Amino acid sequence: MTEQERIIQLRKELHEHNYRYYVLNQPVIDDQAFDLLMRELQDLELRHPELDDPNSPTQRVGSDLNQEFRQVAHRYPMLSLANTYSEQEVAEWYASVRKLLAGEPFEVCCEMKYDGLSISLTYEKGRLTQAVTRGDGVQGDDVTANVKTIRSIPLVLQPTPDGVTPFPDSFEIRGEILMPWNVFQRLNAEREEAGEPLFANPRNAASGTLKSQKSELVASRQLDAYLYYLLGEQLPADGHFENLETARKWGFKISEGMRKASTLQEIYDYIHYWDTARKQLPVATDGIVLKVNAMRQQRALGFTAKSPRWAIAYKFKAERARTRLREVTYQVGRTGAVTPVANMEPVSLAGTTVKRATLNNEDFIRSFDLHLGDYVFVEKGGEIIPKIVGVDVDSRPADAQPVAFITHCPECGAALVRYEGEAAYYCPNDAGCPPQIKGRIEHFIARKAMNIESLGPETIDDYYQRGLIHNIADLYDIRVEQINGDGSRQKSAEKVVKGIRDTVNVPFERVVFALGIRFIGETSAKLLARHFKTMDALSNATLDELQQVEGIGEVMAKSIVTYFHEPENQRILDRLRQEGLQMSLSQEQMQDASDLLAGKSIVISGVFAQHSRDEYKAMIEQHGGKNVGSISSKTAFILAGENMGPSKLQKAEKLGVPIVSEGEFLQMLSETNETSQPLSQSPSGSSPSPSTSSQPHPSGEVNPVAETSADPTTNQEKGKKERGNIHVQLSLFDD
Repeated sequence: MTEQERIIQLRKELHEHNYRYYVLNQPVIDDQAFDLLMRELQDLELRHPELDDPNSPTQRVGSDLNQEFRQVAHRYPMLSLANTYSEQEVAEWYASVRKLLAGEPFEVCCEMKYDGLSISLTYEKGRLTQAVTRGDGVQGDDVTANVKTIRSIPLVLQPTPDGVTPFPDSFEIRGEILMPWNVFQRLNAEREEAGEPLFANPRNAASGTLKSQKSELVASRQLDAYLYYLLGEQLPADGHFENLETARKWGFKISEGMRKASTLQEIYDYIHYWDTARKQLPVATDGIVLKVNAMRQQRALGFTAKSPRWAIAYKFKAERARTRLREVTYQVGRTGAVTPVANMEPVSLAGTTVKRATLNNEDFIRSFDLHLGDYVFVEKGGEIIPKIVGVDVDSRPADAQPVAFITHCPECGAALVRYEGEAAYYCPNDAGCPPQIKGRIEHFIARKAMNIESLGPETIDDYYQRGLIHNIADLYDIRVEQINGDGSRQKSAEKVVKGIRDTVNVPFERVVFALGIRFIGETSAKLLARHFKTMDALSNATLDELQQVEGIGEVMAKSIVTYFHEPENQRILDRLRQEGLQMSLSQEQMQDASDLLAGKSIVISGVFAQHSRDEYKAMIEQHGGKNVGSISSKTAFILAGENMGPSKLQKAEKLGVPIVSEGEFLQMLSETNETSQPLSQSPSGSSPSPSTSSQPHPSGEVNPVAETSADPTTNQEKGKKERGNIHVQLSLFDD
C-alpha cells in the first residue's frame, strides 16, 4: 500500500471512529489506539502536502451533536487538547513552552482529566442562564433544563464572602458532567436485570442521560459535575489556578487535586501519584491535564490549528489483567441477534471486580483462537466495559477445547442463521423466542415508536410472565382490573390503559417503525411509509418494488417480505387495524406531499428561526428528499441557518454545492409548480446565486443570514473570519 493510499484509508477509519465516539457513543477502539492512528495520519499528511484536505480528521474536532436539542453557538469555540501517553512527550512539551517563552519562568497547573461530557455554563448577574454541550466545538446542544437538575451546579450564586473577588456580571465556566461510579454500577445492574443493553462506561451513561428529553430522568440519575476553566472579560486574576480557587469560593465544585508545579520533576511526581490514587476517586478519570498557569503567557504561546500550545493531556495507559476463561454463554437480543459472553474467574481491574466480557461474534472468537480454560488478558481502556485483548497461549492447558459457536438458539432451540453481510448469527423464531417477543414489545412502546410512557421493560416482563401478553397486539386487550393489584394501583392502571389507547393517534411512519421488522430502523421506516403510503401496499410489495425505495437494499427487502408473509404477523396486523392504529398516511400528509425534492440528498446545518431542525427534516422527507449528515458531490444543496460550521462552508465551496437559506427553502416549498428552478444548475453549470435574505433571530432581532450568499468570495471571507476567531479568543478548549 502506498502512502497516498494509506492516507485515504486512515481518513476513512478516523471519520468512522469519530462518528462512533461522538455521535453514537459506541467506541470500538480505545483512546490510545485512536491517537496512534491520528498521529500516523498527521505525519503522512506533512510528507504529502499535495493531498491536503480541509475535511481531514486532523483538521476537525469530533461532534456529539444531538439534533433533538436547540443548537447554540459558543461565544468561545471549545477546542480539544493534544494527547500524549509518555513522560518523554511531556518533557518535549515542557521544553517547547520554555523555548517559546524565551526562558521566562513559568508555572504549570496540574489537574485531573475527568472522563465525562464537556459542558459550558453561562452566568449572568449570578444566575445560570445557559448550559451548552461541546458539540462540534463551534456550536452545541442547549441542555439547560437538564443541567438544572444536577445538584452540584449552582443555579444562583450567593453573595461573595468578605475578601473574595466578586463574580463578574457575565462569565462562562466549563467542566465535565459525570456519573459517579456507584450510580453507574447501580444503573447497569438495574438494566441487566431488566434485560436492557448496558452502558459501556460512565461517560456514555452521563452523555445518554444528559441528552434525555425528560428532565426527571436526568434528576433520578444523580449526575455530578467538576468545573475546570473560567472565561470572561473581568477574571479575578492572571493565574488559571487562582481563578479556579476563587470560583470555588463562589460556590462551584472544583477538584481538590489541582496543584501548581514549577519543575518537570514536580509534574512527574503528580502523574505518578494520581496514576494509582485516581482509582479511589468516586468518578472516572483517564489522565492528567497540564496548563501553563499565567493567562498572559497563554496568550503569548497561542494555538496550533486545533489545540492550544500552552496545554497538553497526559493519558493513563489502559489497565490490563490476566484471568481464566471458564465458559462462554450466549444472549439473544430483540432482533434475534445472538451475542457470546465470556465468563471468567473474577479479577480486580480499574477499581472493579470483572468476571464477564462480550465476545462480539463468532469472527471475534476465531480471531483469538479462544479455547475453554485459556488464560486471557482483559483490559478496561479508558475505563470502558471489559474486553478481551489477548490470549496467553503458552499457558493453555493441553486438554483445552476450542470455543465452538452454538448452532441453535439457547432460548428456544431454533437453528441459527447468518445473513449475508452480517457478522452476527440470528434466531429466526421471531414469534416463539421469549427474548425476541419481549424485546419487540419493548421496542413497540419506546419513545420513537408508540411512546407509551406508562410502560417500561420491567412492567412488560411482569405482564409476559403472568401470561397477559405474548405479542404487541395483546397490549390492547389489557384491562384495568387485571393490573391494578389489590385495588391500590387503580390510577396507575388507568394510566397504562389510557397510554395504550392513545396510540391510535401515532402517525403511520412510526407505526411501521414500531413493528420491529428486522433491519428496519427509524429512517428506513419513514422512507417505506412515504413511498407505499398504506400498510396494505407495503405488506404486498414485492422484493423488486421494495428495492426501488432509496436506502432499501436486498437484505432489508428480504426481511420485510419475510415479516409480512408470516401468518402470525398478519394476524397481529389485523388486530392492530381493528384497534384503530394508523395504517396509512393521513389525508393531510398525502395532500401536502410532493416529489419536489425527489432523489435529492440535502444537508441541514446551522440554527433556524422559523422551524426546528426536526421539522425541516420532516418537510424534506415529505417532499421526497433525503436527509444526509455529510456533504459530498451528490449533495443537492445545504439548507443553511445561522452559525453554519466553517468546515461545511469550505467543503460546499470546494464541491460547488448550493447553499439555500431558510426563507428561500420555505418559498421553494410554497411554489411547487416551479420545483426545478431553486435547485437546478444554470446553463453554464454554475451554482444559482440566491440573494441574502433577512431572517428573524430567535431573540427577536432581524439579522441578515450571510450563509445564504452563494458568492464564493463572500463565503470565503466569512469562513476566514469565523476560523480566525478561533485563534484570538482565550480559553477556547475543553479538557
